[in-house]
Amino acid sequence: MTKKAVKSNTPKQDLTVSKTAKKAVINAPAAAKKEKASSAAAAVKKGTFKKTTRKVRTKVIFRRPHVFQQEKNPSYPRSSVKRVSKMDQFRVLKAPLTTESATKKIESNNTITFMVDMFSNKYQIAQAVKKMYDVEVARVNTMITPLGEKKAFVKLDPSHDAADVANKIGLI
Repeated sequence: MTKKAVKSNTPKQDLTVSKTAKKAVINAPAAAKKEKASSAAAAVKKGTFKKTTRKVRTKVIFRRPHVFQQEKNPSYPRSSVKRVSKMDQFRVLKAPLTTESATKKIESNNTITFMVDMFSNKYQIAQAVKKMYDVEVARVNTMITPLGEKKAFVKLDPSHDAADVANKIGLI
C-alpha cells in the first residue's frame, strides 16, 4: 500500500531570474532539497510497511465473544405470590394396580405397580411413594400404555417388603 503525495501550491523549483545573469537559471532551493532528502532517509530507515501481528485463528467458525451479563435487579416483583408446585404426591399417584401380573410382581420382584399422572417424572414418583407409604425406593420404571396412561413400576429397597406395603394399602 503506497501513499500518494499531497499536492501543494508551492512550486518545487525556484523560478526566480537572477539580475546579473542574462539567462534565466532555474534553481531548486537548498532547504527544500535538504528536507526531501531527510524525509526519504527516514522512510528508508523506517520501512514503508508497518509490521502488524494477527491473531492466529484455530477454528473455522467465528464465535462472538461473551459479554458481561448484568444481574437482574428489579425495582418491584413481577408476581405477588410465588408459584406452588401443583404436582404433589396426591396428584402424582393416581391408583395402585390390582391385576394378576401386578400381584405377581409384588410377591416375586418386591415391586408395586401404580397408575401415575402423565406429566410426572421418575423422581417425583419416587418422592410421592416415599412420602405416602414411608418406604425407601430402589428404582422406578415407567411406561406409557396403549391407552395413553402412564404406569410406574416402583421397586422397593430390600429393607422394605412390598407385600407389607400392599397389605397396608389394601391390595392383598
